[in-house]
Amino acid sequence: MKKTVLTILIACAAMGPSTAFAQIKQTKEQVMFYTSEWKGERFPDGRPKVADNLLVRALDLSIEDVWDYLRGQGYTNQFEGGWQALHIEKPFAGRALTAQFMPRRPDMAAAVAAEGKAEGRVSGTNSWVINELQMGDTMVADGYGKVIEGTLIGSNLGSGIAAHTHSGFIFDAGIRDAEENREIANLNGFYRGYDPSAWAQMQLTGINVPVRIGRAVVLPGDLVLAKQDGVIFIPAVLAAAAVDKAEFTNLQDAFNFELNSQGKNGAQFEGGWTAEKLIALGKWVDAHPEKLKMTRAEFAALLAEASRPSQPPRGGRGAR
Repeated sequence: MKKTVLTILIACAAMGPSTAFAQIKQTKEQVMFYTSEWKGERFPDGRPKVADNLLVRALDLSIEDVWDYLRGQGYTNQFEGGWQALHIEKPFAGRALTAQFMPRRPDMAAAVAAEGKAEGRVSGTNSWVINELQMGDTMVADGYGKVIEGTLIGSNLGSGIAAHTHSGFIFDAGIRDAEENREIANLNGFYRGYDPSAWAQMQLTGINVPVRIGRAVVLPGDLVLAKQDGVIFIPAVLAAAAVDKAEFTNLQDAFNFELNSQGKNGAQFEGGWTAEKLIALGKWVDAHPEKLKMTRAEFAALLAEASRPSQPPRGGRGAR
């Protein structure tokens, strides 16, 4: 027993104070615990590093096509709507760096401040999160829906997010300086509301922790896709497949819309995906290579999967 305790104490000492005692920012090991199914490259903080090209390709996807795929994989709590935005007409995508805020409680706030001082952190705790951001990240903050005195950023912190990420933010909270934030290059953001009040009576309780954004659950490293009608959070382990599947559905829809416009679909307005029609889809894609974002081999694999007799025919996004 004494030998076991001694071994644990030595291990804790070797980990050092930043890993053994840090409470606000999750350790790499903690992030890896929640994202254990991810087998690819990771950031030094442990977050899955979704490929850059997926961030670009995701911008052309519809929320419905991604949601359909995630639902089929058992992920039914990944979408949230009802946002205001700096530029609602401009979609953006990024890798989630999460933050959790709670109402201020003096003893908790004192403990957080002491840890920040020991770690050499400066300024308000909302700026601590921004300092962790990297290019291509999206800051995702659970601010429990607070808008009045829940303004997590003004224009100075907005410019910090833009400089660090060239992407944006998703805040279940408010912002101030909305007019100035709209003028900042490389910045977009979704938030619950605008208020001129300053941030007050809130405290940071976690960085890179699992958070709830409305009805959605978000983990560090999720692929965040923000579009005019809402935000979907794609688990990193499913990101590549979700993008491929959604692109394939988009190709089906585009081909089907063309057939509908030409009156060649009969009454099968939603598809009627027979083996013959799937073969025709393949030929149509060959004739329109500019529409293919995935590789031809990836498309061929998805076409073969859709053609298997065991898979029921589907019509693009389904009934509308």
